Amino acid sequence: MTLLIPQPNHIHKPPVVPYRRLRKPYRFPVIFAVSGKQLILSGKVRAVEPKEAKTVVASEGYVLLDVRPNWEREKARVKGSLHVPLFVEDTDNGPITLLKKWIHLGYIGLWTGQRFTMFNDKFTLRVVEAVPDKESKVLVACGEGLRSLVAVSKLDGEGYKSLGWLTGGFNRATEGDFPEIEGTEELRFATIGGASYYFLKLLVLLQSFGQNSKE
Repeated sequence: MTLLIPQPNHIHKPPVVPYRRLRKPYRFPVIFAVSGKQLILSGKVRAVEPKEAKTVVASEGYVLLDVRPNWEREKARVKGSLHVPLFVEDTDNGPITLLKKWIHLGYIGLWTGQRFTMFNDKFTLRVVEAVPDKESKVLVACGEGLRSLVAVSKLDGEGYKSLGWLTGGFNRATEGDFPEIEGTEELRFATIGGASYYFLKLLVLLQSFGQNSKE
């Protein structure tokens, strides 16, 4: 005799969702930074010291691409440089974003003066519009060199063949490294803001006072 076990008329099964749908089409900037560093170590992207920048731009025909956000560039910029920000200010005022902005302000913003940003999803599009020839020489620069690593990786993926990376960013630039600077600050201090800016000004003042006292 066969034992018959009654079965429910409808058995609920969770819907099968393709794995691709669960993945977001977004990769963290740190991944691109690592990729950019690998491109430099392999020699595919040229590392350019700030003291070499004037020659590279003036004599070798490199386009200087500044990827800093607007508020840094307004303080100081190389005259004639191309500007396409890699990150832009996040203007969303939803409750979750506002909470993130508040945390950012407390931990980072008050000290550095940096605003809460989001990735500029039109970055490569704007660069291609400005420099359509992908054989062009492009020297990518930011404040400290990290954001420009991300930008280098993105542009390499877009097909640019002759990329350069400003080692250490504008923060390592000294007077004379670039032909002409516009703005109200020294180029190397443009990234610094918030409380750290006034702390730096105090250190510079004390250093100057100490030198004058010795004289």
